[in-house]
Amino acid sequence: MPYETKKLIEVLSKYATCDMSDALVKHKHKYGGSLPNLKRFSSNSQGKTMVGKAYTVLFAPKDDPREAIAGGYIDKLPEDSVLVIATTMNLQKKDAPFTKMSNALYGGLMSTRAQYLKSTGTVVFGRVRDIDEHLELHRDVFSYGLGSAAHGPVVKMVGINVPVEVLIDGYPEPFTETINPGDIIMGDDNGVVKVPHDDELESILEYIPKRVQADNLVKEDILNGEACNPAQKKRRAGL
Repeated sequence: MPYETKKLIEVLSKYATCDMSDALVKHKHKYGGSLPNLKRFSSNSQGKTMVGKAYTVLFAPKDDPREAIAGGYIDKLPEDSVLVIATTMNLQKKDAPFTKMSNALYGGLMSTRAQYLKSTGTVVFGRVRDIDEHLELHRDVFSYGLGSAAHGPVVKMVGINVPVEVLIDGYPEPFTETINPGDIIMGDDNGVVKVPHDDELESILEYIPKRVQADNLVKEDILNGEACNPAQKKRRAGL
């Protein structure tokens, strides 16, 4: 069944990305939806988990054969969306710093406008700049790192609200994760998780509170002297 965005935000912002990853692993997503190596450089004032639906922007090198999209993207950002900014694969690396660009893809003015439009956060598969402005706005901003130079001299925007691909150094070999417009994005101090907005979502939402409750009981058992493995087996039985 479809879920209205505000309801999803209300429900999922109560949980950690680790809770979601546990649920996704239970539902046969072996990587738990994790989009690794992103750091939370700024966070919302409530300390809640960032949740929203992906609104994607794609940048490519200046010599890419596609024409640059004129007019910008930021004024089109929907309410309750997570702005997801990525580059073409030829600008990505599978190991640190995970991007070939030293220029930043996102800055303080973009956060100012995004916050006014009530977007819930920003995820950049690259660098950001103007960190003090993001902190002052209490905006959730995740990226691979920081930079000082703007992106204009080296890349151009070639896609708005299109699927974007992210290179991940997984085991046993690197793979590509696709983020589609409308995918649910969660983020907290543990990292960022992608949740497909599909038929599994109802089952996932039912599983998370049960798993969280079970793990809270495991914690109580351990604090009372019980061994970890038996406590986990007992409390998670039937999940």
